[in-house]
Amino acid sequence: MADDLTFDTTPPALPDQCVRLSPLVRRIVAGNPGPITFTGTCSYVVGEGRVAIIDPGPDLPEHIETLLNAVRGETVSHVLVTHTHRDHSPAARAIVAATGARLVGCGPHRSARALGSEEVNMLEASSDRDYAPDEEMREGDQIGSDGWSLVAVETPGHMANHLAFFLPEENVLFSGDHVMAWSTTVIAPPDGSMSDFMASLEKLRGRSENLYWPGHGGPVRDPQRFVRALAHHRRQREVSILKRLAAGDRTIPTIVAAIYQGLKPALVGAAGLSVFAHLEDLVARGEVATDGFPSLDGEYRLA
Repeated sequence: MADDLTFDTTPPALPDQCVRLSPLVRRIVAGNPGPITFTGTCSYVVGEGRVAIIDPGPDLPEHIETLLNAVRGETVSHVLVTHTHRDHSPAARAIVAATGARLVGCGPHRSARALGSEEVNMLEASSDRDYAPDEEMREGDQIGSDGWSLVAVETPGHMANHLAFFLPEENVLFSGDHVMAWSTTVIAPPDGSMSDFMASLEKLRGRSENLYWPGHGGPVRDPQRFVRALAHHRRQREVSILKRLAAGDRTIPTIVAAIYQGLKPALVGAAGLSVFAHLEDLVARGEVATDGFPSLDGEYRLA
């Protein structure tokens, strides 16, 4: 059917090699592979001569050296960041120091909501709270140079401060971690929000780019179909959660075990966070009930 969601798990490139993707775009994959990062974070160089770097990635000396070598002899006018996870933004400090570029893009790290009573942010260690841009870009803000421009598209959900960047000269979108071809995106409260994520997907459905360059993995081709399928997948996941609650499941671990059968152990925690995000949204909409504030270790029931 048209809304079937299929993933492309072809490795995009070997780590720390600069690969030409198009007349205006080059990609370097960082050497930080993992169950959440796939083969590593994708950093992009946009333009020729006077360039921008999107998502400089983790603070790895080898990756920083490869990025700087890739733009040697060129002027880096801007470093842009999609969001403040530690696999995307920390290398910005070294790149800015070496090039004199302006650091722009998403705002400082922030959560989608305040922590509940006695709630602990399970992903606090993954957040780059030292990120401080020279300029925060908002919806429609634009930077550019000769032959290229990048326009901010606000896409909260994966994180509250998540941005994508539109390159009109090639009609492509740098989608960060909001939409990726290799996997679904982890939505982890309180930093992430399922309702925001779904609204951002709907927003992208109204756009007309012909290709996405994501934060991990290879390109998202036919993005309108893929975004539609991704939204359908999330709605079906919600239906599965409601069915498990109707069957008597009450906790996130039991729901994960039932609906993610065969899941790799390394991904169980991420699946739990995404189920939590769905439950939080369902509680807010009045379809699910829990005692007190929604939490990872709470008990849930149909309202």
